[in-house]
Amino acid sequence: MRLLARREHARAELARKLAAHAESAEELDALLDDLSERRLLSDERYVEMRLNARSARYGNARLGQELRSSGIGAELVDEALANVENELSRARQVWQRKYGDSGAAADPAERARQAGFLMRRGFSGETIRRVLRGGYEDD
Repeated sequence: MRLLARREHARAELARKLAAHAESAEELDALLDDLSERRLLSDERYVEMRLNARSARYGNARLGQELRSSGIGAELVDEALANVENELSRARQVWQRKYGDSGAAADPAERARQAGFLMRRGFSGETIRRVLRGGYEDD
């Protein structure tokens, strides 16, 4: 209960943390099922919490990878990423915070550096290209 009181956890994440304290795998599964039935443990809430906390700074590729590494199923990840704010507008906001409104790359080396920054944040190649090109048309 102490772990759940601090923050939301994914079922697989909580299972890893509690595995050392459980007498058997069946006992651990029963506990996790009980917590889920009592709505104290929810992968959907965990996904919502993680996306609210990190979507303003990271792209869909990184967000999806982080969720999958926490044990969230691909279907839930895809559904959640479809409902998150437009990746292009998030990438523009991240780029503007880092480089300012006049941050347009003057030379190819600076453009590559800015593209690398956005790529490490998990934004798609098409999104990066559109941000650096400066086109503000949205789909």
